[in-house]
Amino acid sequence: MGYQAISPLFNLPMLGTGRSRSISPENFTGEKGGGGRATEGTGTQAARDLGQGWKVSPSIVIQPEETAVLANIAGSGVIQHFWITTHTQHWRSLILEMFWDQESIPSVRVPLGDFFCHGWSEPAGMQSLMVAVNPRGGFNSYWPMPFRDGARIVLSNIGPKDAVVYYQIDYCEDTVAPEAAYFHAQWRRSHPLTTMQSHVIADEIRGQGHWVGTYLAWQTNHTGWWGEGEVKFYLDGDDEFPTICGTGTEDYFGGAWDFEQPIGHYQAFSAPFSGFHQIIQPDGLYQSQTRFGMYRWHVADRIQFQQDLKVTIQALGWRKDGRYLPLQDDIASVAYWYQSEPHHPLAVLSPDELDNT
Repeated sequence: MGYQAISPLFNLPMLGTGRSRSISPENFTGEKGGGGRATEGTGTQAARDLGQGWKVSPSIVIQPEETAVLANIAGSGVIQHFWITTHTQHWRSLILEMFWDQESIPSVRVPLGDFFCHGWSEPAGMQSLMVAVNPRGGFNSYWPMPFRDGARIVLSNIGPKDAVVYYQIDYCEDTVAPEAAYFHAQWRRSHPLTTMQSHVIADEIRGQGHWVGTYLAWQTNHTGWWGEGEVKFYLDGDDEFPTICGTGTEDYFGGAWDFEQPIGHYQAFSAPFSGFHQIIQPDGLYQSQTRFGMYRWHVADRIQFQQDLKVTIQALGWRKDGRYLPLQDDIASVAYWYQSEPHHPLAVLSPDELDNT
């Protein structure tokens, strides 16, 4: 049977017609019997006494202003697992793009670290169902990524230094069910957010599909609590008011009451579908310029749309007299969704908007 978008746990015992393949610097094409054949690479010197088959090509080097093709797969199938690692200084300056079915514009365009929920270029780790980041900086994605006429994954270095990159892309050659949609991801940033304006996580999504995930890299630019803002989903022609409206930032990400546990201290957590996994504090609980990372996967509760979708979040705190205070925080986001093609072009990312200083 072809690839089906159903739970792999329920499907695990079922036999299939697919052929497992894997792309890495030890097998750039993923061809059958093609692994470990390199006679030169980044491990040449270390393997000089051992020879072919002994980790001769474990990684690649991407020079500044260079784009490396990590995978160029023909035919149909599904990417099942993507592991990659590089030094933290490159997490925001390496741009990850993915193209499905010979398309000329990418369906995914996200800084590498942000795609794996680490936008601040500092390791925190997370253990969720769809993304796992393990010590030290081992990025893992388990998003299923089906394709019918080829898949291409590229990584561009827009930073000033060479980047040494290790990676492995595990996929299955197989037929794809007609109802399977294509994976998409987009990065946006408000730096800082304009007063009385919401941060737009995604806009101009057109077609049929479903929203499956949100990641935020949030920096507070004020003292006090910052997370009263609501997440809003504008579905299928919604104009001024959304169909889905949450009750607060920490509520949307599965927490409550300012993420404080015990009172007076943030409590990080990383769960299968949601997490508040990164806390970078310069000086205490409520000081300005504290940075956070948080994620929410809509796997059991995907948000379906038939025509279009827009997603926003407010930055909202408190005044001393008990009134809400609109904030001008620094918010970067990654939107994850599946949809039918074609899709709206994704914005090109510049070094200035990616700068964390």
